[in-house]
Amino acid sequence: VEIDKRLAEQLPKTMDAHLPERASNLHVINKDALTITEIHPTPTALVANLPYNVSVPVLLHLLEYFPTITRGIVMVQAEVAQRLAAQPGSKSYGIPSVKLKWWADSQIASAISREVFWPAPRVDSLLLSFVHHHHSDLHNESLRKRTFAIIDSAFAQRRKMLRSSLGTFLGSSERASELLIAAGVDPTNRAENLRLEDFIAIARGISLPS
Repeated sequence: VEIDKRLAEQLPKTMDAHLPERASNLHVINKDALTITEIHPTPTALVANLPYNVSVPVLLHLLEYFPTITRGIVMVQAEVAQRLAAQPGSKSYGIPSVKLKWWADSQIASAISREVFWPAPRVDSLLLSFVHHHHSDLHNESLRKRTFAIIDSAFAQRRKMLRSSLGTFLGSSERASELLIAAGVDPTNRAENLRLEDFIAIARGISLPS
């Protein structure tokens, strides 16, 4: 998938020049990856140099629309890779970390030197690998949307207690405390300490406007 028309036209020529025996296997889709909802045949792996300014939205979009993707490795800006692979309680843990966890387990695979690029960039790059995992709520789209709404609201004020950070979204801090306690989550805890399973438990107690 390549959004740039000139590059999309050049890629088959480059493939034919350097690896002609595999050239017939290359199919270039000249589109914005954020708008793609169908690819035939459906992909089972993702290998990509993601655009650094939209790497998280592109990765999450592809995992949402292509559940056949079981594994992948992507190159992203170092700070983004660290956030995606971060675990609860760490400084880098946030919205990208939890949302990616809905579909996959990820880890830092390797560092990429600035010297392999020309011109050399001013940012560091990392390879992030991921493996699709299954959980009982994986295909529950309604629950996923509610969970992601809770995640967005909780991390909007990540240093506040959950009863406060979720208070506006849920109507009041009292209502937030009730739902948190019912979900088995301490209302005085903070978003940065919660696992995906905790956010799912909270989301089970709410409904979103249709």
